[in-house]
Amino acid sequence: MPVSTELPGWSSPFTPDQLQQLERIAPLEQITREWAWGGSTGKGVKVAILDSGVEASHPAVAGVAGYVSVSRGAQDIELDEAPHEDVFGHGTACAGIIRLLAPDCELYSVRVLDAFLSARGEVFAAGLRWAIEHEMDVCNLSLTTPKKAFFGVLHELADEAYFRNIALITSASNAAVRSFPAMYASVLAVASHDTPDPEVFYYNPAPPVEFGAYGVNVSVAWKGGKTMTSTGNSFATPHISGLVARILAKHPGLTNFQLKVILRALATNVAEDPG
Repeated sequence: MPVSTELPGWSSPFTPDQLQQLERIAPLEQITREWAWGGSTGKGVKVAILDSGVEASHPAVAGVAGYVSVSRGAQDIELDEAPHEDVFGHGTACAGIIRLLAPDCELYSVRVLDAFLSARGEVFAAGLRWAIEHEMDVCNLSLTTPKKAFFGVLHELADEAYFRNIALITSASNAAVRSFPAMYASVLAVASHDTPDPEVFYYNPAPPVEFGAYGVNVSVAWKGGKTMTSTGNSFATPHISGLVARILAKHPGLTNFQLKVILRALATNVAEDPG
């Protein structure tokens, strides 16, 4: 076989003139919560909440950095970046939890759900595409679909986010059925536990759902400046989003697989000394 001087496809990042030197991180047994997020408030990290909107004036939210409302128009998907309100309350609940854990992160409201807390699959996909194109650092997806028709497009978007180091924190279905994008390996999928502590989370060694966070009888913000107590994987998910925002603020540039390694190492059912 003749010797080729051409590199196989996808090999250019590993040539001497393009090879990047990367920062080492501590061995797993040396990772502590203090190292991961101690002193971090999430400052500078952009967190998109794909949901029913966010009530920016709610005391638990205290402001939104940007908006987009996604809807199905007469001809095509329409995007409106004017400020909007929460049409249900669900997005405000998620925003309040994230703000509690990462008070200085930048929240972006990506409204894809309607007043009945439902959405067309193409609207959901368009909202996620907007978040990726606008270089969010974290996307909180407290919504999911079991419809196989959207498996492909959401999988493609999840992979694109993964390769751009955008963390997709996704809710597992409350009905214990396979749903998307929570079933993809490229996302951080979350279900619920009932320990009333926002920083207690668990790792599941038998995925696809990898993490469990506080999601049972949670006091959450709601539209109209109100609060309520609610249960669901929807409210577990933003607990992980908030912690991820704090990690990324302290250690910018981490990849998604590094985030998973760090979270696994610090899970309450793994860490002997959570710091």
